[in-house]
Amino acid sequence: MLFPQIKLKPLAAALPANSFRHAISVAALLLLFTTGANASTSPMVLSSSDKAVVTQIETYLNTQNGLTANFLQVDANGATRTGKAWLERPGKMRFAYDPPDPQLLVAGFGLLVYHDPQLNQTTNIPLGATPLGILLAKHVDLESSAVYITNLVEQPGQIDLSLVRRGKEAAGTLTLSFSTEPLELRAWTVTDAQGRQTNVHLYDIAPGGPFSDSLFEYFQNNDSAASGG
Repeated sequence: MLFPQIKLKPLAAALPANSFRHAISVAALLLLFTTGANASTSPMVLSSSDKAVVTQIETYLNTQNGLTANFLQVDANGATRTGKAWLERPGKMRFAYDPPDPQLLVAGFGLLVYHDPQLNQTTNIPLGATPLGILLAKHVDLESSAVYITNLVEQPGQIDLSLVRRGKEAAGTLTLSFSTEPLELRAWTVTDAQGRQTNVHLYDIAPGGPFSDSLFEYFQNNDSAASGG
């Protein structure tokens, strides 16, 4: 099953029900990938039951291939924006924001690229240096030499798993949120070294892929992306 339908995490009370169209600067998201501050994190000591949960999550993630979805992005101030997402493992992702926002966030060919046509600016970051590279890896191994777990929280109906790249702690922490029974990825949060967070919730999810490689090139416009899947 490819990323089955998910339930959204509760949002701040200030966000009106079923109303997602509020302005937000994409700069907040870029800060989470490019911050150079020193982060203070350490590996969590996992119990045997924790390790069993981690194994279940790894198995689940490694069975996923690709999807299309709408997304809701919420920044630390509660501001929101929406758009359409394409994900394909390994290493490919496209976030196209809804009009009038022309910005594009694309992962492909080893890079995470942010393109702002209004400013005629493009930022390129090695995907392997970002937290999202963990989720898009060819094989997800959450206890590898390159990744470690900083927190695992289980509560009724939900599991939150926080990860960082070893030696790249300043790139931020990735927290994956899963619903349970069955295990389903429903959201992720990227936290930078200063504690600023960007939350991404996926909805209207459908299996997808393989997609055209051109879908993951930053210069493709949104209309082309819509036909790429």
